Amino acid sequence: MNKSNKTNLLLLLLVVAIIILPLIVNPNAAYEGADGEGGDLIEEINPDYEPWFEPLWEPPSGEVESLLFSLQIAIGAGSIGYIFGTFREKKKKIANNR
Repeated sequence: MNKSNKTNLLLLLLVVAIIILPLIVNPNAAYEGADGEGGDLIEEINPDYEPWFEPLWEPPSGEVESLLFSLQIAIGAGSIGYIFGTFREKKKKIANNR
């Protein structure tokens, strides 16, 4: 194994540990997003608060909302990966032309 493969394997194991360790340490915790927490806190502070606007479209279920969120993450990660790859190739091309 070369150095790059060892580094990649180590990073992969680190990611897996970061994902699994909280589930092992606290298995009964409710790991949820914080989307509703802000609204709940505002209603607790000021029960008469009226939102400025309503969403244009509400997903029909939590599964559809998760799907759309995952799709958004995939598009963002792919875009960032493409940009970094493009910059890396440009850097290689410049280094090879010298």
